[in-house]
Amino acid sequence: MEPTSASPASSGTEARAAGTVLSVNLGRGGRPGGTTRRTGIDKHPVAYPVQVAAPGPKHVAGSGMSGDDVCNLKHHGGNDQAVYAYAREDLDRWADELERELPNGSFGENLTTSGIDIGSALVGERWAIGSTLVLEVSDPRIPCRNFAEFLGQRGWVRRFTERATSGTYFRVLTPGPVVAGDTIRVVHRPEHDVTVATAFRAFTSAPDLLPQLVGVQSLSAEAQDHVRRRVPSDSDPRS
Repeated sequence: MEPTSASPASSGTEARAAGTVLSVNLGRGGRPGGTTRRTGIDKHPVAYPVQVAAPGPKHVAGSGMSGDDVCNLKHHGGNDQAVYAYAREDLDRWADELERELPNGSFGENLTTSGIDIGSALVGERWAIGSTLVLEVSDPRIPCRNFAEFLGQRGWVRRFTERATSGTYFRVLTPGPVVAGDTIRVVHRPEHDVTVATAFRAFTSAPDLLPQLVGVQSLSAEAQDHVRRRVPSDSDPRS
């Protein structure tokens, strides 16, 4: 799905304050934490406003965050993965379980949020952040080898998948700046009930949920193609 222009007033949904951006995190490409290939996962908070815009098609463009690196354009970046957000509340649960400090940005997220349950966000939900920026929920984050190597946790992909608190990617509908302390307002929620957590489980541990994703147009084109290949055409629960 290509980015379009949108504004909070255009959605037809009454805007409601839902959370806060605790930090904006950027990373430069390197081989941090023992990773075997270049990655931009090592992100750290910045104190200044960061401009956010649709970067361009996947395989060609990287991050939507100015000053943020995406090194593997085959699997990461592009319009449907322009911004990645993870909740501080979920980082805190992992920190307790892993018995280690997890500063903001530890999971490679661009936005560390507070006060909003990302797993319960609907695919296609729109967030207005600050004065201008509007983002739309696209795909859940699927853990990869670099993520596991960066954290240095044995069996990390399995553990992360079992917890199913994946965070989410966004596409940029209206460009603008974001800075720590910005309020997050939910300005549109689609008619379906497919959450980020449901989509994550469908793509990983519970493929029996895939029929629920049929026809969810706000998923990335790649994700929609995966659903079409795995689900018979007569399995659309909305038909």
